[in-house]
Amino acid sequence: MLGGAWLAYFSFGLVQGGIPPLIGPVSEDLGLSRSSMGTLLGAWPVVYIAVAIPAGALIDRFSLKLTIAFGITLIAVSGLLRAVASDYSTMLVAVMVFGLGGPFVSIGAPKLISIWFDYKQRGRAMGIYLTAPALGRILVLAVSNSILMPLFDYSWRWTLSTVAAAALASVVIWLCVAREDPYHKSEGGSKDLLGSMRVFPELMKNRLIRIILLIVLGMFLFNHGTNNWMPEILSDKGMSPTRAGLLAAIPVALGAVGAMTIPQIATPNRSRFILTIGFFITALASFALIRTEGFLLLSALILLGISSRGIMPVIMLILIDYVGPKRTGAAGGLYFTFGEIGGVIGPILLGVSSDLIGGFGKGILLLGSMCFLLGVIALTLKPTAQNLFTGETRES
Repeated sequence: MLGGAWLAYFSFGLVQGGIPPLIGPVSEDLGLSRSSMGTLLGAWPVVYIAVAIPAGALIDRFSLKLTIAFGITLIAVSGLLRAVASDYSTMLVAVMVFGLGGPFVSIGAPKLISIWFDYKQRGRAMGIYLTAPALGRILVLAVSNSILMPLFDYSWRWTLSTVAAAALASVVIWLCVAREDPYHKSEGGSKDLLGSMRVFPELMKNRLIRIILLIVLGMFLFNHGTNNWMPEILSDKGMSPTRAGLLAAIPVALGAVGAMTIPQIATPNRSRFILTIGFFITALASFALIRTEGFLLLSALILLGISSRGIMPVIMLILIDYVGPKRTGAAGGLYFTFGEIGGVIGPILLGVSSDLIGGFGKGILLLGSMCFLLGVIALTLKPTAQNLFTGETRES
């Protein structure tokens, strides 16, 4: 089950990361400015925000097997539509379709982990799962300009078509390996969607959950902004598209390592301190990204990847502990709704600031300063593993 969910989220990262290494040829072919490209990169989270909460409710009520398959299918369709886009409007629609399918994958898999893994195994399972989109983005960053573009006579359309085909294949694999979850069977698969929606106001009344959601918003703003623009940020330093794409894959690759290891040491008593340290390191690494070259730049990219991506599963684990498996879908809907609000702002902020100021420096400086503030806010979280609704606790 975890392997199938991992492959689904891998496809998520593969399609999501398909455009950034091809910004140059896509922009030239479709006649787009950096500001226009920034709005395209931030378009799918707008749809995601609208869909995430009802998707979370549907996931809590319907089969995980079917809801995740539905999500992957829409992601693959988005990839195919990107490959045939003829102008800004058609590319905008193609990217927005991704936002329809994304929530069913990114929310569904944490629900799966909360059901199929006990407290002691969830940190490792969540870490493994969250390496998937990172590795998907690594692969597409690494091979787009170095292998696929030369293979297809530098056609970005055929390159994106190949990415979409890989996502379609993952739908078939998921349907073959997925099993129905025992929780869905034991609850009888209740279809009361309106009843499921009532849990959202209940969750939002809790101060700790509101703090988590604020942290999530800022974290996604930073990660989406830097993920989407990293090849261009490095190209502005005089690198070739191929070298910029390969170096841009470094923080994504090291992020997978961070996501695998950091959750395993994030006990309830340590979690808030790990978040604070992670945000502080992210801020320092982003400041170094502006001015450094050579070895120092490489070091900044490594630290950026480990810290900014490694703390993501820690936040999700805290949220799962607070709400329990029964409400994980709903909590995941809120998590990704607030996260993708930041996901919309990040790429647009960096794109517009680059057009207005003539570079990415000021935008990155702003994002780094925000990370320092988030690190301070994380200290206000309580070091508890208690379910806020049932009183159940897990071992530290």
